Amino acid sequence: MDIIPAIDIIDGKCVRLTQGDYDQKKIYNERPLEVAMQFEDAGLTRLHLVDLDGAKAGSVKNWKVLETLASKTAMVIDFGGGIKSAEDVDIVFECGAKLATVGSMAVKNEEIFSDWLEQYGADRFFLGADVKDEKIAIGGWLETTDIWVYDFMEKYVQKGVTNIFCTDVSKDGLLEGPSVDLYKTLVEQFPDIYFVASGGVSSMEDLEKLKEIGCKGAIVGKAIYEGRVNIADLRFLI
Repeated sequence: MDIIPAIDIIDGKCVRLTQGDYDQKKIYNERPLEVAMQFEDAGLTRLHLVDLDGAKAGSVKNWKVLETLASKTAMVIDFGGGIKSAEDVDIVFECGAKLATVGSMAVKNEEIFSDWLEQYGADRFFLGADVKDEKIAIGGWLETTDIWVYDFMEKYVQKGVTNIFCTDVSKDGLLEGPSVDLYKTLVEQFPDIYFVASGGVSSMEDLEKLKEIGCKGAIVGKAIYEGRVNIADLRFLI
């Protein structure tokens, strides 16, 4: 299983939010490159980079951070936050991201996102499914749709998407454990995709459970920054 550490960026700094709330922001390091290099030195090869300024503004903002991390490390970076146009997608790839992370666009603008899948290749996108009670959530998790996560994923798997991560928004940032049962069901229903669990990881035991149920990867953020998970230990799960 791939361990994918998360770096969330506001004003060029490494931060974490609780349940997507910008008012519950904690700065962990003002130098994201320093954090990324620590991950790389620990043997991790993937990085989940989130532009929170971009997510709020509706266009990519922290592309310079992406450019720096992509040029100074060998990590495979997926980048999301504010990707709303083809120009944004171009910027993300030009600055060194291997995957463009897309969530709400796939819900609100299916036609545009489908065009991107054809234009750039479905394997270049990391589809994010934010979920609350098995329904897709959007708009900073404030709005829950009536779209079942299973239907959402099936639609895009049919369009060629192979990389998908799912975040149970009721768990994210709380360090209370991931939604193992939900992820187990999704893994069983979509055995051929690269499925990544996200949200709630609080310990090595949580990660071991996710590996046991067949997740191909797990995104870990706050648990690392709060010292619940030692990055040196993560190599044993890879």
